[in-house]
Amino acid sequence: MTMVYAELIEKLERLPDEKRAEVFDFVDYLAARFTSHRAPIVDHWTDQEFADMAMQQALRGMDDDSVIYGDTDLRERWQ
Repeated sequence: MTMVYAELIEKLERLPDEKRAEVFDFVDYLAARFTSHRAPIVDHWTDQEFADMAMQQALRGMDDDSVIYGDTDLRERWQ
């Protein structure tokens, strides 16, 4: 991995100053984009918090789904 960084530094050093500035701006953009979209790291979930999160993830987007079954589709009604 060190060799890759060394090659990258060499290539950067050969660029004109204005192109080097573009590279740095792009790296800043990527860094900001990466850190803003990362979910916070939680390492102390309670069982209930984890269950709630899992249920939210499993059901996400279901509010947008249309109902495909109605009462007439039931064979038996639970009492």
